[in-house]
Formats: sequence, structure tokens, C-alpha cells
Amino acid sequence: MSTSNASFKNKCVAQVNCIFCESLLCTRGMKAVLLADTEVELFSTDIPPNRTVDFVASCYSTESCKCKLRDIACLKCGNVVGYHVVAPCKPCLLSCNNGHFWMFNSDAVSTLNRLDATGLNLLLWGDLPELEDSENEESESPSEEECIR
Repeated sequence: MSTSNASFKNKCVAQVNCIFCESLLCTRGMKAVLLADTEVELFSTDIPPNRTVDFVASCYSTESCKCKLRDIACLKCGNVVGYHVVAPCKPCLLSCNNGHFWMFNSDAVSTLNRLDATGLNLLLWGDLPELEDSENEESESPSEEECIR
């Protein structure tokens, strides 16, 4: 599912930082809820966080669904900050989702909402340019002026 879907285009774009060492993890974060348990809030991104996280341990599944998951840790401090959905299960794919497969645990990250080019309004997902295959997280690094608590 594309992030330009009407139900997600009005969500704010956030910068996601490791809560343990304050390292920047990604600049395209979205506040989300876990599909298998909507009481669990987290943050997600649509592009692999490049050179900020790495995989730890091996794949696993949870009791609530059969998605194959793999934990990711901050490269700067080594703490686990979330997980990657390596292979989503059919029920999760068929449910309303934002198409993001990189998840950050709310208790392991801090976030800053980004501002648009004017610096006056919050940047929304619907205002982001469409991603191309060659784009990655490195091409976007917001200045401090683009972020707001």
C-alpha cells in the first residue's frame, strides 16, 4: 500500500532518534499502531534506515501473527530500537496498513515533527515526493530548522 493513501497522507513526518544515544535513525518516520495489537504505538518508515541500524539475532514470529520479524539495533550504541518486517503474513498485508516494514519501538526512540519548506507548517506525508528505487535515507537530512518538538 502506498503512503499516499488518503488515510495516511495527513500524518506528520517525524525525525526518529535513538533514545539511548540520541543518534539520528531516520528522517521519514510516521506514528503508527501495531496491526496485531492496536493498543501498541510505534513509529515506522518506508525506506530502510541506511547506515544507522543493523540486524541483530535471527528472524522470529509472534503469537499474534505469522509475520517474519528481525530486530534492528542502533549502530552507534548497539541498543535494540525496533524491528524489520522481513516477510509480512497475509492477514497483515490485507489489513489497512501504511506499507512500512521498518518499525521503531516507542520506548526506544524520540521523535521530532519535521516542518515543510516554509518552516511554518508541519510536513505531512502527502507532501513528500514519491520515492524512486534509487532514493534512500541519506538523501534527506533535515536541518534543525526543519524539526520541531
